[in-house]
Amino acid sequence: MAFRPDLFNPSEEHQALREMARQFAEKELWPQAQAADRAEKFNLPLFRKAGDLGLLGITIDEKWGGAGMDATAAVIVHEELSAADPGFCLAYLAHSMLFVNNFAVNANDAQRRRVLPKVISGSWVAGMGMSEPHAGTDALAMRTTARRDGDDYILNGAKMWITNGAINDHELGDCFLIYARTGEARGKAISSFLVEKGMEGFRLGQRIKDKLGMRASPTAELVFEDCRVPAANRIGEEGESTLHMMRNLEIERLTLAAMSLGLARKCIEIMNQYASDRKAFGQSIRNFGQVQRHIADSYAQWMAGRSYVYATAAAMDLASHGNRLDSDGVKLYCSTMGKEVADRAIQVLGGYGYVGEYHVERLWRDAKLLEIGGGTLEAHQKNIVGDLRRVAVLR
Repeated sequence: MAFRPDLFNPSEEHQALREMARQFAEKELWPQAQAADRAEKFNLPLFRKAGDLGLLGITIDEKWGGAGMDATAAVIVHEELSAADPGFCLAYLAHSMLFVNNFAVNANDAQRRRVLPKVISGSWVAGMGMSEPHAGTDALAMRTTARRDGDDYILNGAKMWITNGAINDHELGDCFLIYARTGEARGKAISSFLVEKGMEGFRLGQRIKDKLGMRASPTAELVFEDCRVPAANRIGEEGESTLHMMRNLEIERLTLAAMSLGLARKCIEIMNQYASDRKAFGQSIRNFGQVQRHIADSYAQWMAGRSYVYATAAAMDLASHGNRLDSDGVKLYCSTMGKEVADRAIQVLGGYGYVGEYHVERLWRDAKLLEIGGGTLEAHQKNIVGDLRRVAVLR
């Protein structure tokens, strides 16, 4: 059959990517997801297998070893991986979007040559440090500082809630893109640095355990105590990284929305199958109006969110800034949609939905983080209203 492009698979290359990512998710991620969640363990071998498949550099130019694909490709991969294991997918997002995509756009060629082969292959596990114990949504209130000292910068401070901060309970991730204050002006004083494991004064703080969800994604505190970072590891010019940060938040929020699509889809598949198999009062429970409402509303809301996400992805230029209205919009809508669909799945399955065997309780726990991480619902609402102030007519 000839390929017929659509919104969700606009080219044969996108279709092939989806098939490959779905196969990896179903055959490799799904069987281990429940155990990884219970053990709160990051599956490093599977992460490196994602590197072998070319997924870790999905948006990176082919001359640097990436796949050279677009925002739609990034959405496809996050949707498919999250349908199997949102925790693993979150670690993937922190590496491939928050570090690799951000670094590739803003680093110089010498930095790209040294670092990109390691992170695209998966031999290095990477992350990004923006949030702090006292600065989450208000990222520009960060207190981590970087002071120039000859050929180095001296970093002091801490970053909190850092995905991939720890590979296990005692070992740091390999490298991080760290935002730090290099001046006093609120919006023009942020610079970014490549900080690598083993640098003097850089250590792992607490490994954050016992999270509600996303337990297969390692979260940790990073601590900088007179951490000496070569000036050659500064990304871009001093003081220009607020733009780097805001530009990368757009693809982060888009792919977080795609994660909600994946977990919602899996919940719909599970409750649809269960409603057919489960009998009550002599008939399948899918014949009851209450159950029909849960399934039908979930499908309609998932498809609405999916259409919005893919339309936003098609319009997004990964090298530019200016997609905030809809990158906030898709995450605002889809994060809550995913949580509500997972909640309905538990309700349809009843007692079985409340236990781990049927997976929807894990997906429900994972879904909640998407209303908080990468920007809270309240932050998205604030941004959207502010951006709409400049729009006279909606087209």
